[in-house]
Amino acid sequence: MPANIEIKARTENFAGLQEKLSALSGSHPEMLLQEDTFFHSPNGRLKLRVLQSGPAQLIQYDRPDQQGPKRSNYQVFETNEPESLKSTLSRAFGIRGVVRKERLLYLVGQTRVHLDRVEQLGNFVELEVVLRPGQSDTEGQEIAQDLMAKLNIRAEDLLKGAYIDLLSQKHNQRT
Repeated sequence: MPANIEIKARTENFAGLQEKLSALSGSHPEMLLQEDTFFHSPNGRLKLRVLQSGPAQLIQYDRPDQQGPKRSNYQVFETNEPESLKSTLSRAFGIRGVVRKERLLYLVGQTRVHLDRVEQLGNFVELEVVLRPGQSDTEGQEIAQDLMAKLNIRAEDLLKGAYIDLLSQKHNQRT
C-alpha cells in the first residue's frame, strides 16, 4: 500500500512560501482546483476528489490525528464517472462534508508540497514525503523536518487532522 509522511500547517506567509518553493523546486507550481467530498467511513477517511481536469479520484486513507510528521497509508481509485460514484457512496455512507480548495503543487525531491487556499478556512501548507519502497518512516520524517526548517514552518502552526475536521469544528462552533 502506498504511504507518505505528511504535515499540514496554517500559514500567514503564502507569498513568501511561493518564493521559497519556486527556488527549492526549480520550477513553477501546478495549479489545481479541487473539490473533496468526504463520506462517513468506519475505517479511516474516504473522499471523492473531483479535479478541474482529468479523472476524479476516490481516496481512502488512514492517518493518526497528531501534530508533526506522521505516516499516511492510502489507496487511490480513478473514475471518469464521479457523479455516479458520489451518488452511490452518499446513499451507502452519507456525506460528511465538502472541502473546496485552490492548490499550488510543487515537487521538491520526493516531496509533494501543497500551498492551499481552502474555502471558509484560509491558507495552509502541506508536505507529503512520498515513501519509496523499503524507505523507513524515520527517513521520511527527517526529510519532512528538514523541509519544515527550510520553509520556517513552526511547530505551533501544525494541525492534527484534515481540512474536513476543521470545517466540522467551525460548523459546530456556530451551532
